[in-house]
Amino acid sequence: RSSLSYFSKQWYQRRVRGIMKELKLIYKSSSYKTGVYSIQVNDDNLYKWDIFLKKVDPDSQLMTDISKLPAESQHIHLGVIFAEDFPFAPPFVRVIRPEIMGGYVMSGGAICMEVLTNQGWSSAYSIESLILQISATLVKGNARIRTNITKSKNPYTFELALYTFRALSENHQENGWVTPPQEEG
Repeated sequence: RSSLSYFSKQWYQRRVRGIMKELKLIYKSSSYKTGVYSIQVNDDNLYKWDIFLKKVDPDSQLMTDISKLPAESQHIHLGVIFAEDFPFAPPFVRVIRPEIMGGYVMSGGAICMEVLTNQGWSSAYSIESLILQISATLVKGNARIRTNITKSKNPYTFELALYTFRALSENHQENGWVTPPQEEG
């Protein structure tokens, strides 16, 4: 038995335990229980989640936009993929649909937030707090749902989101992150 396979097994078990812990915390949370968001493990793959953000700040334009969507689509669909070294590295999170303008949502559905980078992430963060922080960031960034698009094509793809996110991360790593002035919230 090689030491490499022993460490790989230990690392895998740590990752699975961390993700299962997050899932249990979410199922116990008041935000989940009150329908702020729902979650679905994607295709029986513990490392891929679909999160359906159903409620944001009720006074925001984004919530108004969400409420105007067809009943079965009244949410923001986020895709989450956990890194191999989670919880020591952040998950990759992107918007899948609907198409959003502003709110720090970039090409492909990439989300521009420092907490989603290795530099901004801490293993102490929970996925629930990340979901709520994404919700607040969308609202703070004046996100709006684009309504004047053709329904047949979703411009958000995993590949484009990942490419955009990596480019954004590199740019911010070189140039730093700008914190908005206090009066902007």
